[in-house]
Amino acid sequence: MSNLYAPPRAAVLDIVEPEAALVLADRGARLGASILDSFIPIVMVIGPFIVFSAVGDAASTRESGSGPNAVAILGLVLALAGLVAWVWLTLRFVIRNGQSIGKKLLGIRVVRADGSRVSLGRLLVLRNAVVAALSVIPLFGFVDVLFIFSESRQCLHDKIADTIVVVA
Repeated sequence: MSNLYAPPRAAVLDIVEPEAALVLADRGARLGASILDSFIPIVMVIGPFIVFSAVGDAASTRESGSGPNAVAILGLVLALAGLVAWVWLTLRFVIRNGQSIGKKLLGIRVVRADGSRVSLGRLLVLRNAVVAALSVIPLFGFVDVLFIFSESRQCLHDKIADTIVVVA
């Protein structure tokens, strides 16, 4: 029997202490997340297109017909569906927690250097687009990655965007 005069109860989420120390993600987790983030779109987008295109080409050579094959068109549709799913999942995780799919799987996230949440614009523009534009410079990508061996474990793109990668 419950007490009718008891105060109401509510589920309360824990509030993260702003002064709590952030634990930097280790280099292996960052490397693993980077590899996963490179591999996942290949599997979700390019994989279905290649498989169904190969099957469609094999089927069309047996039929000796010209024009697009239904199986190849299905591969294109599945590739577009994979692209939409990949973009949706990535944006969802990035907006919610500052994580890509690979970072989510490995339990790390991106925050500002002061520990505050990172904005979507900062992640997309400063952390990704600027570095992509600078990667036309020979060896820039290699130099960017070498910065992870510094004491702060910040790559060059982290320094540009004023971000760090921490344990989630």
